[in-house]
Amino acid sequence: MKESELLNRSFPPRRAISLNYAAMPDSSSTPSPNQPLVVMTIVGTRPEAVKMAPLINLMKAQPQNFKVIVTVTGQHREMLDQVMHGAFGVSYNHDLAIMTAGQSLTQITTRALNGLEPVLEREKPDIVLAQGDTTTVLAASLAASYQKIAFGHVEAGLRTDNKFDPFPEELNRRLTTQITDLHFAPTPQSAQNLKCEGVKDEAIYLTGNTVIDALLQVSKSRNLSSDGLKTILVTTHRRENLGAPLENIAGALRDILEKFENTKIVLPMHKNPAVREVLQRILGDHPRAELIEPLDYLPFVRAMESAHLILTDSGGVQEEAPSLGIPVLVLRRTTERPEGVTAGTASLIGTEREDIVAAASQLLSDENSYNAMSHAANPYGDGKAGERIAQAILHWAGRGARPADFVSQ
Repeated sequence: MKESELLNRSFPPRRAISLNYAAMPDSSSTPSPNQPLVVMTIVGTRPEAVKMAPLINLMKAQPQNFKVIVTVTGQHREMLDQVMHGAFGVSYNHDLAIMTAGQSLTQITTRALNGLEPVLEREKPDIVLAQGDTTTVLAASLAASYQKIAFGHVEAGLRTDNKFDPFPEELNRRLTTQITDLHFAPTPQSAQNLKCEGVKDEAIYLTGNTVIDALLQVSKSRNLSSDGLKTILVTTHRRENLGAPLENIAGALRDILEKFENTKIVLPMHKNPAVREVLQRILGDHPRAELIEPLDYLPFVRAMESAHLILTDSGGVQEEAPSLGIPVLVLRRTTERPEGVTAGTASLIGTEREDIVAAASQLLSDENSYNAMSHAANPYGDGKAGERIAQAILHWAGRGARPADFVSQ
């Protein structure tokens, strides 16, 4: 399937409607101007931790403006701690530890809601913040709204227009939008999506993406492989890529290694046994396929810095790689981040074996094609998203001017 067909699927057009979104807190719940705003941030997974940590640290550095309470659900237990404590030095006030083996999405949501309710009742925050599109985010928005506490959605407005692709992320973010008070949209496209769904302009803040804040804080410089081989970094973990799509991806990677002897593949394997079985069966015996354990955030950034090319189904990697000047091939049928495709930093190639090999071959053999992608401007952020979000919260509370919108360079 062609890239244009993947991007322009025949979904129903959005229709602007009038919804009564709250743009300011009720006067009865507005804190004293002499007291800092109590902000509770709720984090569940490693990507959320990466994207929320810079904002948390920034607000903590302004005690005159914010009292920050960090609550974790533990949706990604081990990987969450690696980022919060290890990479960014963030400690948390409450750990709900909701995860047990074999839980359904319904059970995760229920346990998160039950865990959040007493914490919100005890802490009484002025506003709750959560990031992205996980079950933790949906539960956080519901729990806050049930107690009539304002909710701010970091990375609001991403859409594929297919409620089951990705699943359950598209469901989570669409439902969250309906009860969000402050929408922190990372790009003009995501802001426009919200407007087309009836969200009022005054409730939308165009901030850029905090993942770029995080990356710029920890990245060093490009450090290409010392063995003379071009490193292809690969990540794949999404539910919709399990089964035949993953078989196609692994087969394509082997084809690429056979076709280009000057390449090697570095692939941190997801802990899901269904992912590992396929990758080890198809790639495990190849001398230039490095199947490794999942990487902590900082080692993964170093792996990106060493890569010549990245193939991924990760949303965060689509946003990060352009800041490092690395072309990205997106192993998905749809993306809620079309800005990278439009800007030329990414190419949406799907999961057909032949398409993956063709797209990678083009970049590995054609210097002009490679340079066009590696030199494209990053449309996702400038490292100041956290500053805009903090200022937006102060503006919402009547304590400062509205921040200027993020503008992609």
